[in-house]
Amino acid sequence: MYKVIELPRDTDTRALRQALWAHHIGHRFTEDEQGYSLWLVDPDQLEESLRLLERWRRGDDDLVPQKATVKRRLAGSSLVVPFTLAPVTAWLIVLSLLVFALMAVFGDLLVVTMTIVPVAVVGGSLSLGTLGDTLASGQVWRLFTPALLHFGWMHLIFNMLWLWYFGRQIETLKGSRTMLFLAVTSGLGGNLAQYATGTVLFGGMSGVDFALLGYVWLMAYRAPQSGFFVPQMLVVFMLGWMVFTMTDMAESVGFGNVANEAHLGGLLVGLVVGWYHASRARRSR
Repeated sequence: MYKVIELPRDTDTRALRQALWAHHIGHRFTEDEQGYSLWLVDPDQLEESLRLLERWRRGDDDLVPQKATVKRRLAGSSLVVPFTLAPVTAWLIVLSLLVFALMAVFGDLLVVTMTIVPVAVVGGSLSLGTLGDTLASGQVWRLFTPALLHFGWMHLIFNMLWLWYFGRQIETLKGSRTMLFLAVTSGLGGNLAQYATGTVLFGGMSGVDFALLGYVWLMAYRAPQSGFFVPQMLVVFMLGWMVFTMTDMAESVGFGNVANEAHLGGLLVGLVVGWYHASRARRSR
């Protein structure tokens, strides 16, 4: 990271942040007792960032490209701003929240309609279908819908935080199509990896979250000019957490019921797609 400038604590940096993201300039603001510091990911974007900074200081109203400005004006309300800036990410969060709320009302009746294979109670015992049953019945949504199931507030909140953190960055820099592709393929890959272990009753968006982590990390590492950024300590923490939940120690402290294979499957999808996009970005320089 390269420090560009320091700003007083009372500075409103919102317009500058929006302009930097709109121009695909990877950056980070940090705060201390003196004020804010603007850090740049790629030094090759220094001149462009300084030009934006000068225009921002002059109070220019057209810092954001016209297309982004129109989208922002059409939003009209702060409640719909996320749907214009990162629509795929925002809708995934809404769907997850909606499913969580409906689970509180309908309980297991809803859960069994979203498991990866059909589940029913026959003669007082649980009857589990197969992946073939899912495909033969045309219930192909089951291949993805376990990602929308969350079994507790903490499970939901942490997954949504990481989804928004990484998803917004991907949609800003690579577009909603890339985000949709990553979400669908990692959701499918993570769910199928978990099912391959013989598990049927599982859920959570964490497989998608790990895919987004892998994608952003590889883009930031292999193609820094792309504007992506993720703190290295966050990468270490999330990967360390994934490894920890695979150990017997995790079960002894109450973290044994974790869809580890879904995490790993999603991460591999993100790394593959990230490697491909980063390679293309490096060739286009």
